[in-house]
Amino acid sequence: MVHLDFVVSTALLASLTAAWNPDNSYAPTHIQCPSNASFLTVASDTVAKNEADWVEARHNVTNPKLIEFLDRMNLDNFDAQSFLANSSLNIGLAFSGGGYRAMLCGAGQLAALDERTINSTNDGHLGGLLQASTYLAGLSGGNWLVNSIVLNNFTSVQALQGDKDLWDLSASIFNPGGLNIFSTASYYDDLADDVEDKKDAGFNISLTDIWGRALSQQFIGLPNGGPALEFSDVRNYDAFTSHEMPLPIVVSVGRAPGTKIISTNSTVFEFTPFHLGSWDPSIYHFTDLKYIASNVSNGVPVNDSSCVTGFDNGGFVLGTSSSLFNQFLLRLNSTGVSGVIYRLAHSILENLDEDNNDIAIYAPNPFKNAPVNTSISKTDYLDLVDGGEDNQNVPLYPLQQQARNVDVIFAYDNSADTDFSWPNGASIDATYNRQFGIQGNHSIFPSVPDNTSFVNLGLNTRPVFFGCYASNFTTLREEVGASDTDTPPLIVWTSNYPYSYLSNTSTFKMSYETKEVAGMIQNGYNVATLANSTEDSDWGTCVGCAIIQRERERRGLQPTDQCRSCFDRYCWNGTLNTTQPSTPYEPGIKLSDSESADSKKNAGSLLTGSAALAVALSFAVLMM
Repeated sequence: MVHLDFVVSTALLASLTAAWNPDNSYAPTHIQCPSNASFLTVASDTVAKNEADWVEARHNVTNPKLIEFLDRMNLDNFDAQSFLANSSLNIGLAFSGGGYRAMLCGAGQLAALDERTINSTNDGHLGGLLQASTYLAGLSGGNWLVNSIVLNNFTSVQALQGDKDLWDLSASIFNPGGLNIFSTASYYDDLADDVEDKKDAGFNISLTDIWGRALSQQFIGLPNGGPALEFSDVRNYDAFTSHEMPLPIVVSVGRAPGTKIISTNSTVFEFTPFHLGSWDPSIYHFTDLKYIASNVSNGVPVNDSSCVTGFDNGGFVLGTSSSLFNQFLLRLNSTGVSGVIYRLAHSILENLDEDNNDIAIYAPNPFKNAPVNTSISKTDYLDLVDGGEDNQNVPLYPLQQQARNVDVIFAYDNSADTDFSWPNGASIDATYNRQFGIQGNHSIFPSVPDNTSFVNLGLNTRPVFFGCYASNFTTLREEVGASDTDTPPLIVWTSNYPYSYLSNTSTFKMSYETKEVAGMIQNGYNVATLANSTEDSDWGTCVGCAIIQRERERRGLQPTDQCRSCFDRYCWNGTLNTTQPSTPYEPGIKLSDSESADSKKNAGSLLTGSAALAVALSFAVLMM
């Protein structure tokens, strides 16, 4: 029998024949610099040329997909073909952090948007929205989802579920005995060898290196988790060069050692296959991701005969965005970690004080002597941490930048804000308040309710739209000093909720049985589709109205009666209810057993066993 992991690996290897670290090692490599190299570009009102060119070509794929999607949404008095004849819309998808809970809930939500998921293009479903999207952002656990898809050449959720090794969560990532790679001490030896190779090559290491290499084993379908795979290698993937995937964005946060970060003072960094950098005024520059860790001054190599590649390891980027989980490694005596990996982690901890064990070290600093008067450009190291550590647990910030011209963001919040690990809008509130701080950068974000109102009004039990009407932003523009042309995307906010499964598992739950995985993913599908539109038969129509609203406003068109009805139903109208509840928020499962069974029957529900293998195998073959 042909094992799926072999097929996925073969397909992935085929797309990487001219890519990855030339030394085939986790350790970065010194190479001759490109001629006249200057890696730094300033942020501006438009995106960099390589991203702009890629997005323009992506529109050739998204436009027909969006027309097809909108045609299925039953919009009154609307012709998608003519509406998009001379226009392209930018849709962004954002998946929150929250460990494996966020990954699995997000997987169901993403599967609901993927036309490759079985039955996802039936009436009442949202399949095809992924194919029509321009950007795909994730942080921490949400980034594990996004880059499980992206780093495996834009595979599908169902393909990953069918793989016999990838996404096998039956044992903790650091406890031997579950996955086959954990069953022998050689697994630990391989992790330690990879990280020590990087150290021996003269580069700083941190707990994030160990964490990232471990994540690679679960999420990257290459031998040994692809130790030589670089995140910038995505540029060479078939699915990327053919513009079949959205542009992936990974979010992390910069932090000076020993400081505490909050949403108003953090520096939000983003990784794409093209660059690493920030839109924040504290840096407002981007650098070529492929050459980070080269010794530069203002983006120019100090020695043009010695640049570095391979530092942007795919697993290291995964680990950087989720470095909060370094604290799992801090409990060395209770993790089951032993032998060489224990000794390596212990030696790293001996060289770090308690406040700095969550960092990923990027050195030399790729922004050294950048033309900004902040501490980031003056240090020899760039320290990055988990993308949710500034309380912005949903990666909205890269998608709200005016330069990207995003029309609508579909944001999936799988956070654990409440006593019982459900979302309460804390993340979007943090992003809203950020615009009034020193990092606001004169860009606006729609008004949102406080956390208490979010729960009291039931906004975390159903989707809610923010920023529905551009005419409402006049006062906000004045408050933050934004231009008259700065209109933020409309935001479709969807919170984790127990439609068919109690999906409020702990962020630090490190293992899941097959049935738990199935329940989490199925529930995520139901959250995204409102149980295949059984909760609202017009849900797909309202999604369509949200997508086209900004373009309609640019043309001076009013919403149709149908869309106005949707906005009356889903747009937050400014109402607040700050009464402190007498009992904690603890919802029960919404769907009855019969409704849940119907949902699974009609949805692209989780497949297990041989059925999953067959479906996943077909996707893998199509990739080749």
